[in-house]
Amino acid sequence: MLEERSAGTILYQESPSGKMYLLLNYPSGHWDFVKGNIEKGETFRQTVLREVREETGITDIDFIDGFEDKVEYHYQRDGEVIHKEVVFFLASTKTNDVVLSHEHRDYIWLNFNDALKKLTYKTAQKLFKKVKDLGFES
Repeated sequence: MLEERSAGTILYQESPSGKMYLLLNYPSGHWDFVKGNIEKGETFRQTVLREVREETGITDIDFIDGFEDKVEYHYQRDGEVIHKEVVFFLASTKTNDVVLSHEHRDYIWLNFNDALKKLTYKTAQKLFKKVKDLGFES
């Protein structure tokens, strides 16, 4: 079985109505957070900074101390089972405008409850609930 490691972020911005979270629409149709494979020599956080810049054009990212978690899952690529581990961080931005890369079909900023409903996978929903459980979501 192949192993794959990635890093991602639950990215939010403050708005007059509270925190708004960024979700991306992937080509397969699912909605999820920004994430990507770790390149040789990168730390998890360096991967997050690069992936957010490449996938959204956002460069002003501030990591929130106290939140780091991971999800694990299996998927198939070319008939081979891949075990994937993704380390996630919580981060904020002041940027509202998103410039999508070719890797995504759409994006949306949503409040916590709407973002939780929009997330496609249970692993992402479970991860996202930890943001609220740890008191980061007001």
